[in-house]
Amino acid sequence: MRSISRFWLVPVVLCVWELIGYVTQDTDFPPPSTIVVRMYELWFSGPVSRVFLTDDAIDNILPSLGRMFSGWILAALIGILLGVLLGRSRAASDFVNPLLEFGRAVPPPLLVPVFVVVLQAVLATQLATIVFGVIWPVLLNTIDGVKAVDRTYLDTATVFNLSKAQRLRVVILPAASPKIFAGLRLSLSLALILMVISELFGGGSDGIGYQLLVAQRSFDGAGVWAPIVLLGILGYLVNSLFVLAERRVLVWHRQATRNP
Repeated sequence: MRSISRFWLVPVVLCVWELIGYVTQDTDFPPPSTIVVRMYELWFSGPVSRVFLTDDAIDNILPSLGRMFSGWILAALIGILLGVLLGRSRAASDFVNPLLEFGRAVPPPLLVPVFVVVLQAVLATQLATIVFGVIWPVLLNTIDGVKAVDRTYLDTATVFNLSKAQRLRVVILPAASPKIFAGLRLSLSLALILMVISELFGGGSDGIGYQLLVAQRSFDGAGVWAPIVLLGILGYLVNSLFVLAERRVLVWHRQATRNP
């Protein structure tokens, strides 16, 4: 009941938005009902055999999600691997820290033209943009998580004569996992944003961002808002699913913090 009551503001905002759109009749600021109809026409009026997905949905939404998750997974793997290595070596961490601080300060959209020239491939450019922007929360949180592992845990692993691989699997990664998951959750939201940016400026011919660009050039106000609303819904769903997975994986951590 409490989870439902949190959404009371949503229908209020939608009603106000609908009223303003009806009164102003502004094609650049259409009411939600018009946007929903446009979303239905674009993506969800297909046959039952395809779960009501239209050709536009299959040709644009699914490739966008594929690029987003591919870039996010690749960045997560690289970020966790490098984060563990740097977190375990203070000398290496201190040595590369200036580079890390410089890299994280560079806005990923500014590198899209560089990736276009260097990689000379649309998909590679889009993935590189996502990976570069997404990797920093994972990498930095993994480094902090590994560095913060309680010394008592490491001493216990030494007493039990655990190998380096066993120490990493049994002690370090579980102890650092709350920080790692925090970085993964933040990076997932960034992946959605950078997916759209890479499609807008990366020179592709499909994707949600590309559809938004086409609608803008066609002066289709509802067509512009439809991808924006869709991205908001996707962001909420993806984050909610990740939170559920995080709670299941880290259930031991919550129990340990409740019962020290």
